[in-house]
Formats: sequence, C-alpha cells, structure tokens
Amino acid sequence: MNEHGHTHGNHTHEHTPAGMREHAERTPETVLTIRAHSGLSGDIFLAGMLRMTECSAEDTERLLSAIMPELAGSLRLTRRQVNHVGGWHAEVSLPRQHAHRTLTDITKLVAENGMNEAARRLATETFALLARAEAAVHGKKPEEVHFHEVGALDSILDICMSCELFVRLAPSRLVVSPLPVADGSVRCAHGVIPVPAPAVLELMEGVPVRPFPGEGETVTPTAMALLRVLGAEFGPWPAMRVERRALIYGTRVFPGAPNGAVFAWGEGEKA
Repeated sequence: MNEHGHTHGNHTHEHTPAGMREHAERTPETVLTIRAHSGLSGDIFLAGMLRMTECSAEDTERLLSAIMPELAGSLRLTRRQVNHVGGWHAEVSLPRQHAHRTLTDITKLVAENGMNEAARRLATETFALLARAEAAVHGKKPEEVHFHEVGALDSILDICMSCELFVRLAPSRLVVSPLPVADGSVRCAHGVIPVPAPAVLELMEGVPVRPFPGEGETVTPTAMALLRVLGAEFGPWPAMRVERRALIYGTRVFPGAPNGAVFAWGEGEKA
C-alpha cells in the first residue's frame, strides 16, 4: 500500500464481466513527465500544471478564490524569454503576511476551502510531509513546527493549486528526471544554510540526483514534497506520444547554465 492508501498489486479479471474487461484494456495510460534540467520549485511546478491542463485565466481565478479569497488576482501565467529562448513563467503577486502557521492551522484552512476532495487530501499530505521533514531537522514533533516560508501564502498557493490541477489532469504516471543538485547556500528564516536545504535533504532518500554546474538552491522543499506525495518515479523520458509540452522558467536564472524545466503530457506507449 502506498502513501495515498492505494494498493498496487497484480490485478486479475476473475470477477470482471467481459465487456468491462475489454473497456479497461482499451483505456490508455497517460503520462506526465518533468525534465528538470536546472531544478524544480513550487512556482515551476505550478506553471507546468497550468500549461498541461490548459487552464484558462478565468478558470485560474475561480480556483484561486476557492482555495483562499486572499489569493484572488495573485497569479498570472506569462511568456518569458531566457537567453532568447521563449517559455512560460508563473508570475505571482501576493500581499505580505507574517503569520507563522502550524500544521493544524494549514490543515484546517485546506479542509474548509472549495478545492476538489482528492486535491484537498493531496495538499494536506504535502504539508504533513513537510512538517515531518522540518520536525526531523529541528528535533521537534510535526505539530510543533511553525511554518515560515512553507506557511506563507505563496506556498499555500503553489501546493493547493498544483494538487488541484494534478487531480484534474489525472496522469497514470508521473515520471521525473534525476534531480539536479548544486553546492552553495540559501538564505531563509533560519539564516544562511547549505543546499540542498535540510528539509529537502530529509526528503531526498532514494531519489536519483545528478550534479548541476550552477551554484545555489535548485530543488525547493515544496517541490520535493509534491513529488513525493504525487507518487513520482524517477528515470529517463518515458515511451509516450507527446500531446502537450511546455518549457517552464522559474524566478531564478543560473548564469551559464540551462534554465527551467520541460513538462510533457500524453498517451503512454509500449517501449
């Protein structure tokens, strides 16, 4: 049984009517792949999901308001060029909030919003996983963790909206490239810390990584937790027929290194 409570075993057709069996066998497998050549963050993940679901500006606004009224008008998917190569970027503009939320606060917020039920569950699991990682780093219990960056509106936006769109896309598989990891440091609420950030390091067990030629944070805790909760598998490009694709840029640009991540969605094919 995986962390979502789904059992992955051998399925038999012993009690399945022939008509239903034929329908199930014809059901295509859909694949979402993320090729993170310079890293992955919450805003990159969100922008990629907006493109893969082809979510309109009007629908985006409706979803934002359903998550939290304060998020209305805070997100815009824009075209962006880096080194003269065009891609997409999630432009986020939020009011400043200094509240340090606990896991209980965030769980209550998610439980009471207007998200899809499955998306609420995924978002709650993502925040719970982040709380466990932070608790392990600081020697606390998860319920004692006070979120700083993670509890801010932007992370609530990234996680809740990404989970809502992921449920809408409903891929059979999520296949992600080995994650690029660099040396360096990042400044956060706890001061200047080495990268990968301790919470990312806590969640990285068993995850394939590769060296990145830049310096600084390439994978954020939000992105790492989303990959874990959404059941990502790691490896090369899957055999698939690409039906939607997008080059996504984050906020940071690494000098002299490729920037962003490639998202592609389509029907899986037998290798």
